[in-house]
Amino acid sequence: MSEQAIIDNESNTEETKEVIKGKIDVLVLQDQLWLLIIESKRYSFSLAKAIPQALTYMLANPQPEHPAYSLVMNGEDFQFIKLIKQDKLMYALFDRFTLYRHENELYKVLNILKKIGQVLN
Repeated sequence: MSEQAIIDNESNTEETKEVIKGKIDVLVLQDQLWLLIIESKRYSFSLAKAIPQALTYMLANPQPEHPAYSLVMNGEDFQFIKLIKQDKLMYALFDRFTLYRHENELYKVLNILKKIGQVLN
């Protein structure tokens, strides 16, 4: 994980208030447990636009005692997010993967998806 931040639910200033509308593109469930949320954007969109939307969906996880994982992608770039709801809400952004590096990073994305599945089983 490359970056961490705390989400402040009480921030209601006009400067930071943003309405995010949309639907979860893909929700992977196992026995009512949210395993993974996938938010997909067109290739011309920056992942930075998908991250707040994915975090909003992750906050709706009905089982806050379990970490929530998300994958945001735009067809060229892929980034995983982890959200933990404990005393404070914290999220972490994993390193970004892209199709434009020398080695094919889609295999790395697949391996992370497999590891998330193993951790949550």
